[in-house]
Amino acid sequence: MRRKIILFSLAFALALPIYAQRQDDMRQTVEYLASQELGGRYPATIGDTLASEFIVGKLRDLKFKPVVKAKKEKGFYHDFTYGKEVERTTHNIIAVLPGKDKHLKHEYIVVGSHYDHLGLGGQGSGSRRPDTLGVHPGADDNASGDAVVLELAKYFKKVRAKRSIIFTFFGAEEQGLVGSKAFLEWMKQDDDKRINLPKDKNGIVAMVNLDMVGRMHDNAMSVSGTGTSSTFKAMAESVAELTNLNISCTPDGYGPSDHASFVAADIPVLFLTTGGHMEYHTPDDVPSTLNYDGMQQTLAFSQELIMRIANMPTTPDYISVPSSNTMRHANFKVTLGLMPDVMGVSRIPGLRADIVVAGKPAYTAGIRSGDIIQEIDGKPVKDMNEYMERLSELEPDTTIPVKVLRNEEIITFQVHLVPAKK
Repeated sequence: MRRKIILFSLAFALALPIYAQRQDDMRQTVEYLASQELGGRYPATIGDTLASEFIVGKLRDLKFKPVVKAKKEKGFYHDFTYGKEVERTTHNIIAVLPGKDKHLKHEYIVVGSHYDHLGLGGQGSGSRRPDTLGVHPGADDNASGDAVVLELAKYFKKVRAKRSIIFTFFGAEEQGLVGSKAFLEWMKQDDDKRINLPKDKNGIVAMVNLDMVGRMHDNAMSVSGTGTSSTFKAMAESVAELTNLNISCTPDGYGPSDHASFVAADIPVLFLTTGGHMEYHTPDDVPSTLNYDGMQQTLAFSQELIMRIANMPTTPDYISVPSSNTMRHANFKVTLGLMPDVMGVSRIPGLRADIVVAGKPAYTAGIRSGDIIQEIDGKPVKDMNEYMERLSELEPDTTIPVKVLRNEEIITFQVHLVPAKK
């Protein structure tokens, strides 16, 4: 037993410098991509170009295979044009790592993140402060995902998997998943310039998407798409146990990020995120707000999860799963002014209010961050779906009771509802 403890301690000590280096590398990636110099990485701007060149440089240094017959760096670019009134040309950045199994290497897994963001914000940009023009750095959204995917590329270059892996950094995600849709359309077409990729999309057997993975708290992560293949849920839960993460699983693969394009093409997906926050889509999403220890945990979880998928003896099956949250895009008449625990971290029945915004109805009534909502207007709230249902039933300019649990005490607040901003 003593010998085992000594060996484990030695292995842990040897691993520490590697972990520190990976974390430093991820921090440097985020700090560059989310720098003021890149101006928010809006498609077809100088910031978009600089971000692309940075990512391509990393992939070339790792000696990955390009996807287009072209000179040097250009082989990693998949260009596409979008827009009706104003056309913009940007690109996905794609590199391929062939698998080591002579049979399974003909099956491909896409590991992706998007690298674009909102630029300077403004009206119609998706900014949560549309009246404020300023660089939206996008540190969490999605420089965090890009940093982790680059580290995954380094890892799999050293520890080869049986299946081939396509590392993809999608452009124009914020404009409506444009890059991922363009990639799948490209894979449907004949193109004699395309190299090192499967013949068509049928060669892609799974997709893992990382978007906003930089703000982990309570060791929690959301994993969506766990029902899109029969082994995914058990696999994700097993890896979570191994890496000491608390994961909340959602069976369907829908949602506002690039994995949705793949599940729409009947490809099983997994979507990893550490959730939203008040800095989301604002100029305050800066590198100093990220949890780099948490990103290291995300990296460890992703490495093991992707390796298991890449080494499965049989091809992952695809299961069509209806959206589990039809209320997600409902047009609510009211707002409480709080951000609920979308991760499902709290194990206490109810839905925790992660952030309650000062000046909004919930805060004015006395509800505070950390309170666990038990009832709204006399009806139970046990999870996000029920919370959304309750909101959909409410009318503005009314006052309703909201029951919360705070430090083992049940408190009822009278909340006066105001119209939601359109």
